[in-house]
Amino acid sequence: MASPPLQQSSFLLASLKADYLNKPFLQRCQDLVKVIDDYPAKELHLLFTWLVESVFGSLDGSIVGWNLCFVQARTNEYNAIVEFLDPSGPMMKLVYKLHAEEYKYEFPISYLPGPVRASIQEGVLPDCPIFHNKLQFPPSGLLSLSLSLNPFEYYMFYFAASLIVQRSYLPGQHFSPSDSAYFVLVDSYLKYFLPTEGNVPPSLVPVVRGTVSPPPPRSPTVPFTGYGVHHTSLLKRHISHQPSMNADPAAQEIWRSETILQVFVEMWLHHYSLEMYQKMQCPQVKLELLQYRLGISSMHCSTPTQSGYGTLHTYQEPFCPTEEHVLVVRLLVKHLHSFSSSQRPELITSSPSAHSHSSPLEEFKRVVIPRFVQQKLYVFLQHCFGHWPLDTSFRAVLETWLSYLQPWRYTPEKQSPHMDSQDRTVPDKWAAFVQENLLMYTKLFQGFLNRTIRTDLVNVNNALMVFRVAKVFAQPNLSEMIQKGEQLFLEPEHVLHHRQHRFLTPSLGGSFLSSRQPFITDSVFKVKSHVYSLEGQDCQYKQMFGAEVRNTVLRLSQLIAQAKQTAKSISDHSAEAAANQSFLSWFGFESSDLNTSYVGNDIDYMGLDSIKKTDEYLDRTLDYICQIFKLNAAQLSQLMVSFVSTQDDGGSKQLPDCIQGANGLLLTDLGRLQMINGLRKFDIDYQGDPELQPIRSYEIAVLVRLLYRLSSLINERFAGEMQSLCSRQDFSGRLARYYLTASSVAQTSKRSPLTRRSLERRPQPRISLRYLASYRTLLSIFMLYVISSFFGFGPVSFIFWGLLACFCYGVVMAMFADKRKTH
Repeated sequence: MASPPLQQSSFLLASLKADYLNKPFLQRCQDLVKVIDDYPAKELHLLFTWLVESVFGSLDGSIVGWNLCFVQARTNEYNAIVEFLDPSGPMMKLVYKLHAEEYKYEFPISYLPGPVRASIQEGVLPDCPIFHNKLQFPPSGLLSLSLSLNPFEYYMFYFAASLIVQRSYLPGQHFSPSDSAYFVLVDSYLKYFLPTEGNVPPSLVPVVRGTVSPPPPRSPTVPFTGYGVHHTSLLKRHISHQPSMNADPAAQEIWRSETILQVFVEMWLHHYSLEMYQKMQCPQVKLELLQYRLGISSMHCSTPTQSGYGTLHTYQEPFCPTEEHVLVVRLLVKHLHSFSSSQRPELITSSPSAHSHSSPLEEFKRVVIPRFVQQKLYVFLQHCFGHWPLDTSFRAVLETWLSYLQPWRYTPEKQSPHMDSQDRTVPDKWAAFVQENLLMYTKLFQGFLNRTIRTDLVNVNNALMVFRVAKVFAQPNLSEMIQKGEQLFLEPEHVLHHRQHRFLTPSLGGSFLSSRQPFITDSVFKVKSHVYSLEGQDCQYKQMFGAEVRNTVLRLSQLIAQAKQTAKSISDHSAEAAANQSFLSWFGFESSDLNTSYVGNDIDYMGLDSIKKTDEYLDRTLDYICQIFKLNAAQLSQLMVSFVSTQDDGGSKQLPDCIQGANGLLLTDLGRLQMINGLRKFDIDYQGDPELQPIRSYEIAVLVRLLYRLSSLINERFAGEMQSLCSRQDFSGRLARYYLTASSVAQTSKRSPLTRRSLERRPQPRISLRYLASYRTLLSIFMLYVISSFFGFGPVSFIFWGLLACFCYGVVMAMFADKRKTH
């Protein structure tokens, strides 16, 4: 028999589930607020998992929940959702109530990002402390493992997972990601739990017990190797060493800041190969890597070989983040820069010993980016650069990358409002950040170059992206800082015996406050450790200012010049077409040439305003490239002028670069680039039966079908006679060939694809009456008839004289047929 509290909780849950189906949304929210305020934690415990799932949806996507990513500010539910889920709102009050009683909830690891899930299933515990001492081992084995989380962790895991679980929405629904309830809540949580001013506000319900529960018992049959399982919680060890725990309230509350950041980073930035995940996570591998590269003696730093490393299978998650996902990551990056830059100035320039007396929040600000975000964000962006489609939606990834590269934009110092952002010199104090994030600048820049040379730069949005990157890297002092970082990395590897003790016990796992790393002043070591920890000991570093990348930049400059010329040609073509519109175009008549078509770029970007913007963006990009790579502007301009003159001499009329293959012409890589940028094209025409071409807008559909049937009957009935007549070599044969065979047989222009069979195919003699279905032909005949009627010609005489004129014209053309073929 169930106890009364359990019966009451079950009844309350059933009542809420019934109201979920029957009551309107606003009324349900008010009822939930009343329930959270009136009932104790023991009765709310059974409601919590249902409520979290009803808000954020199920992890498998079957339950949509409130669909926060698609709730816009203009909807009625928006304000109620934001108030209910606010950091100081009713939902968080429920979380703190349950947390005070140390309730635990299970989160299946099958819904963690692929590399983390595969690592745990292989018996290797991730380095992130959020996973330590939380694994539950069911009798069914490792495949059904789960994490035992406190209410705050459980809530944040579900909140973060709701971004990457695909939800359904109405096909015609238009929404702005930055205006959604989810985006606003992420911003609110970051500002509340990672404040740039003051301390983290205390929880609404006092936490009477410890912030971290003791580790659950581990199954002796599962030998987890663990990347840092011997470490305890993030802050508990640090608090135990504080002189007075009550002196600094932030010391008791900062665990929430660490938790929310770790959950966001682990859930949003952990989608890449398991091999890279191992390289980033394992401290033993990092230590051996540094020993190998920096020449540190192995006798002084012997570490046990990790049995789990090297046994994991290579895993690649088939995951491509959505644009909403990337925009939320950018919001996280921008806030972390502001959070880190809000550190007190006296702590930034003080000695390492001074940090031991600083508050936990200030310590957290000091290491938040290098310890928690740098590595995972680098691999996340590298994955996006390699897998994102070559379209304009890449702008979200690009802006996320550029936001991380410019932490000086988010400092509390006020810049002069009259100074253009391009004229602002990057302060020298950021040189260390640039050097310690060298791959973020150099490797990803090279990845962006590889994407850019494969995109259509005539598109104004693509031109804008190239302009944005060039503008950022052209900031004064930035290229010099990057070059300095490359020089430090390329310095000869030397043994620093007097500093070996600094490399022996790196605290790469556990809390950032547990066994803090000694302060390292060696810039060479910092740059090398950054590169090798991300790219591995066998990485072949390619210098951003080296010859190979410089050649790629020159190639990009040539493509920019080609795109400028193409944009000019399109603009001239549009102006010429507008000026040469005929009178018949007002009636919807077009050219009667069935085999000509114009292949241009997307019409959405071909307006004159877009062409002008494209030209302006590309012009300024060339200027910035000259500044970044110290190119001679005069020589580059001369190269561009010579190229443009070549294009004006007819280069744009040429075929794309191709080679002759077994079945025709094959495009080369250069030819593909020329076609992508609209620089060259093949002559596209219809090579099938001319009688079976699609009906054009300037033709009468009924007449086309009727005349085709009539022509087919005549051709079938007199096929032999027409064939024998055209095979004669006298004048009548030449006259028959003029009327009964197509003139396209004599065309020899190259097309792609063009097979030998199509070259050898010869059309049979036949009559074609389709031209009589054209509006233009019928209008011309009608106007001639009207004019001839004024001279006394009737219908019969008009037809007779018309046929006679056509026959005479054919006789004249047949007489000169051989001469025309010779020419």
